[in-house]
Amino acid sequence: MATIQDVARDAGVSTATVSRVLSAPELVAEATRARVTASVERLGYQPNFAAKSLRTLKTEKILVTVPDISNPFFSQVIRGVEEAARTAGYSVLLGDTRHEADREEEYAAMLLRREADGLIFLGHRLPEALAPMVAARGVRTPIVNGCEYSSELGVSGAHIDNARASAEAMEHLYGLGHRRVGVITGPLASPLSRDRLEGVRASAQAHGQAAGLAVVAGDFSIDSGLREATALLAADRPSAIFCFSDEMAMGALEAIRRAGLSCPEDVSLVGFDDIRFAEFLNPPLTTVSQPMDRIGHEVVRLLLDILSGKAQALEHVTLPHRLVVRGSTAPPAAA
Repeated sequence: MATIQDVARDAGVSTATVSRVLSAPELVAEATRARVTASVERLGYQPNFAAKSLRTLKTEKILVTVPDISNPFFSQVIRGVEEAARTAGYSVLLGDTRHEADREEEYAAMLLRREADGLIFLGHRLPEALAPMVAARGVRTPIVNGCEYSSELGVSGAHIDNARASAEAMEHLYGLGHRRVGVITGPLASPLSRDRLEGVRASAQAHGQAAGLAVVAGDFSIDSGLREATALLAADRPSAIFCFSDEMAMGALEAIRRAGLSCPEDVSLVGFDDIRFAEFLNPPLTTVSQPMDRIGHEVVRLLLDILSGKAQALEHVTLPHRLVVRGSTAPPAAA
């Protein structure tokens, strides 16, 4: 039996293009569409769903992709998604992309094949295979983003004000008397990392402390927090470290201990997200709390509005955050 890969090879196109021809032919150039259709007929390829039903079939399934399924932040957002979807009568298909573009494209092909009614992606990239759909359908595109915000994505989404949140974290540190602050960002390819860094720099500039910032890039993981905090402590040691995720803060806490230092007596520490482990660290972690469950509920609501035809324009929902002050921050020893 012929596969979609066989058709793609025979027609000289990608599997994503084959999927588009079968599910959204209006998005494909006429010559390419004719070539793929000929290959489908010649090879006797049978898609997962009968072609005549592809346009109207509803699967009652929502596809959700996450960059790192092991990250507790995403697990809590997914819980919110599942609760909201289940209430609306939908099942959730979950894909772990592991920050890999190829995996993102594979899951995008599932949407194009109509194996799900819509896609919620929690990363910062819109898969290339879906760009023609977004361009052609606009607000009717059944795709929603969670956590990130970029007008370039061209889809609705739910997120917090990351720049304001990080500025508030810095205000807390400056209010305690810290002047040398190390900052461990997430990947700067991510809009939320860039927004958080913008907030950090704006606060530092407002306090005349831009020269006291030491900025390094992590990847949101515990390992990168350990690695980058170790480097910060070995240089011109900051009196406080601000990490753009709680997992990186956990790694930074271990780096402080390995350096023979104490938190917060020698180095204060701030995280971001308020994952369920944050308050049980020693010391409990000061962090920016995101409404993870609510983000999950909101992205489902946005997607259901699109699927029902209710959405009339792109909607970007900014949800509230709050700074949770715990035992990991204190005035610097010199103060």
